Amino acid sequence: MTPPLLRRHAEALDLFTERVHTVGPDQWDAPTPCTDWSVRDLVNHLTAEQLWVPRLVTEGATAQEVGDALDGDVLGDDPVDAWDAAAAGSRAAFGAPGALGRTVHLSYGDTPASAYCAQMTSDLVVHAWDLSRGIGADERLPEDLVNLAVREITPYAAELEKSGLFAAPVEPPPGADVQTKLLSLLGRRV
Repeated sequence: MTPPLLRRHAEALDLFTERVHTVGPDQWDAPTPCTDWSVRDLVNHLTAEQLWVPRLVTEGATAQEVGDALDGDVLGDDPVDAWDAAAAGSRAAFGAPGALGRTVHLSYGDTPASAYCAQMTSDLVVHAWDLSRGIGADERLPEDLVNLAVREITPYAAELEKSGLFAAPVEPPPGADVQTKLLSLLGRRV
């Protein structure tokens, strides 16, 4: 039986994959809610993140050993194929027997692979919304994935802004649903 976290990770990969496959040829340079990132930049970021997973989870490499090997353009001439290959590698690495029980060596220290998987799943969920907004696709996120992201991100949300990589939280509108509250927590204006 597949653990719930792996099911959510697979669903998040599928969601982002569906959005990547929806990008029109003239949309790769379109802006996204991520400051200074085009659609291509956003997909490149998520593709590079997925490429890290086999190295950290399966191979046991440290963030320092991988270094800057995945910096820059990892999409090449076919962004969709590059994404598909990276997503397949991430899915296989996290789904390998015993993978979620391992320790991964991230830039900020040793972390249970299960926590890394939850972080990656949450990132996929939020960036699926960013990509949807950038290409004009359906922005509604699956409730189970939103709930996982809220549980994952809430404990360290205040630290995200301090990193300089995330916008300051914004006040959600009165009566906002959980998805809007999640996005507001991460500085997205819905």
